[in-house]
This record gives sequence, structure tokens and C-alpha cells, in this order.
Amino acid sequence: MIFPRPMRAVALASCLLFMFLLYELFHSPKPIKEPRIVYPDMKVDPNLEETHEPAGKLWRADDYAADNPNAPRINATILSLVRNEEVDGMVQSMRDLERTWNHKFNYPWTFFNDVPFTEEFKQRTRVETKAKCRYETIPKEHWDVPSWINMDLFKESAKMLAEQDIQYGDLISYHQMCRWNSGLFYHHPALKDVRYYWRVEPKVHFFCDVDYDVFRYMQDHNKTYGFTINLYDAPQSIPTLWPETLKFINAHPEYVKDSTVNARAWLEDKQRRPEHNKKANGYSTCHFWSNFEIADMDFWRSQAYEDYFKHLDRAGGFFYERWGDAPVHSIALGLFEDASRIHWFRDIGYQHIPYFNCPKSEKCKGCVTGAFTDGEDFLYKEDCRPNWFKYVGMG
Repeated sequence: MIFPRPMRAVALASCLLFMFLLYELFHSPKPIKEPRIVYPDMKVDPNLEETHEPAGKLWRADDYAADNPNAPRINATILSLVRNEEVDGMVQSMRDLERTWNHKFNYPWTFFNDVPFTEEFKQRTRVETKAKCRYETIPKEHWDVPSWINMDLFKESAKMLAEQDIQYGDLISYHQMCRWNSGLFYHHPALKDVRYYWRVEPKVHFFCDVDYDVFRYMQDHNKTYGFTINLYDAPQSIPTLWPETLKFINAHPEYVKDSTVNARAWLEDKQRRPEHNKKANGYSTCHFWSNFEIADMDFWRSQAYEDYFKHLDRAGGFFYERWGDAPVHSIALGLFEDASRIHWFRDIGYQHIPYFNCPKSEKCKGCVTGAFTDGEDFLYKEDCRPNWFKYVGMG
């Protein structure tokens, strides 16, 4: 019997579908990419070992209700620099942090923008938390390009950065953001009476339940700065940052902590990636990835840091190069602070594309334990944690 052509087509499609289903049922699944260590001297990624809360006194979520005027919250805030059009990503970040931590402690959220926030942004973010939300506009004098910057030179420099594939190097707003995050945010009037902050950006993820007050931890244990991810920077974006830093510390040696207690060796390492050190003129380019930072603003407000930022600001590298707040903060901490006051929050699972901090803990879900990235293999070489562990440790 000869079947009509439409019936033959249906029969063939059915056979192909059946064969596909059989293949999906019985073939070996694609293996999950396992965490990989590229540095032989870090034999085991510490995130593959069981991770616990920090040692010492911890404040639990007792009496931290949002409407409790006597709650043991200290003068701290969750801080976000965000645009109105990033509200979807901001809501996603808020949901993660509220679910894993802040619904227990109800610290306020403070949002900053260089333009006023829309009612939509305010409404959509307020419903994500029981805590107080503040919406602040950055003063024009803090955001505008300073008067001493030559805009013709900036445009030429931006072209050169773009030719070297330096991300965002040709966007004036990115340079303004880096400058503000480096040395101006803590001068905003809304933060006048605030000491600690947890920086949160849109589209980040938090994976682990955190059951203690991280701000109280910072205060009680005399910590200045907390990080999760430690990376190399693109040396082409900061070729004169270290030379300018050397000029500053040669003029102000009194600000530099003794080499037995600071992290200068981490900043100047040339063994792991010597080409980075060479291109950055003596700087390893290692830095704390500052899209996550829990910090004490008293450090940024100190005479040492204020003088350092003003020196860098006048040098022009925030615009003529792409000096980011991450290397600027990291260099200052590495030189002017005792390294023991810098804390790796290994128990806080975190992702900012494409990198992770994913500890081994029953409190964590949604990320691959020990994974540094879910991107291409070449990204593993950007991990500078081994240097930090080598020179400072895991405290």
C-alpha cells in the first residue's frame, strides 16, 4: 500500500522523534565542569574544604525586627549605585540578599544615582524588604568631570583604551563611576553618620544563608575590609597607577604600614604573572573585586586615604586611563592597613558574572562548590587568591 505523502512525512518525523528520545534516555550525560586549580602551589582550593562561620563572638538574629527601635543594629547600610533602568537587576540582587541574610537583620538599603530615582524604581525596591530604603542623588560636584581634566586628551585616551579592548574604557560615565566609588561616595551627606557598608550591585547572586550580623562581626573583630573574590586587573588599564602610588608614598612614608604587617608583597608580586607586573610598572594588578565589599568607611575617611585619593585624582588617571575603584581601594589597603584587618568572607557564596565564591557548606545552594567561574578555562588564570593566601593567609 502506498501512503499519501503527508502521512509519510508524519511517519518519518515520528521515527526521528522516537530515535531522539532513545538517545536522550540512554546516552552518557555531558560531564559537569569540575573546579580546576591552575597553580600547583595551591594544592587544594579552600572552598573545597568544609566551610564554617568565622570564629569568635557572633551576633544572631534576635530582636532585629525592622520596627524595633532598640534593635542591636549598628550604624551601617547596604549600599548600591544603580540606574533607574537597572531596576530588574537590582530587584534580583535584593531578593537574593534578603533571602540569605537581610530578612533576619533588616539593615537599611541606601541607593545612589546621578539622577533622581523614578517612582517605579522606588516602588519596586521597597516591596522587596521590610527594612528602610533611602534614595539619594549624587551631588553634581561629586559626579561631574573635574575641571583639571583635558577632555580632548580624554577622548584620545578613550580611543586607545578601546583599541586595546579595555572594557568600558570609552564610556565617560564609567570613569565617573570609578572615581566616585574610589573617593567620593563616603562624603555623601546621607552617609555622614554611617560607618559600615555592604556594597551590592544589580544582577549579582548570593547562595549561602548567613546567620550572623556581618557588620557587628567587622566591628567586634576590628576588621576594616571584607572581600569574597580576588582578581588580576588588565595592566593596560592602569599603567601609571603604581608609579603615581610610589610618588605618593615616597612623599608620605609615614602612611605606609611596616612590611611585616601590610600586604605590599601581594601588591608587588612578579612571580605568578610577571607580564602583568611589567606592564603595570611594578604592580601585580591583584585586587579585591569591589562589586562585593563590606567595609569600614573610617578607613576611606582617614588622612592617609584622603591624601592618597586627592593625589591620584589630580594625576588624571581616572579619565586618561581606566583606574578602577577596585585597584585603588586594594592598593591603599595593602599599603596603609594591617593585613590582619582584611577578611576573606569565605562563607558568603557570591557571584558577579563570570566569577564565583562558592564554599562547601550545608548553608549553600545554587552554585558549584569550589567553582571560580562558569566561563572559559582561560578565566581561571585571573584568580589571585593564591597570592593572597601565600602572602597574607586565609583570615
